[in-house]
Amino acid sequence: MSQEFRRARRRKAHEPIPVTDAMTGEVIGQIGNLSESGMLLLANQPLVNDALYQFRFPLEAPDGRPSELEIGAHLLWSDEAQAPGQHWIGFRFIGQGEAQLRQLRAWVKAPGSQYA
Repeated sequence: MSQEFRRARRRKAHEPIPVTDAMTGEVIGQIGNLSESGMLLLANQPLVNDALYQFRFPLEAPDGRPSELEIGAHLLWSDEAQAPGQHWIGFRFIGQGEAQLRQLRAWVKAPGSQYA
């Protein structure tokens, strides 16, 4: 039997959270789940394996106000989804600052969250 161990808790995204490539301005997909250290993206296009990306996505700030997070990410793996043209892609966040980390932690730990 295989057991999976993760260092960071991952919160499921129940509302669509669009993810934009900060370099091109193109929406490339939406968040499936999110942790303080990475995310699962349901992308509407294939992305380059082992590449670095800069993403933007809306995420509620710790004080409850809407805000936008911009963060670097390293593509770790990808797999075709069941829907044609969609891909599940796993990312590890890189270079996040303390304010971004606080925002991610607050969102993941918010009351009523469900975890993957």
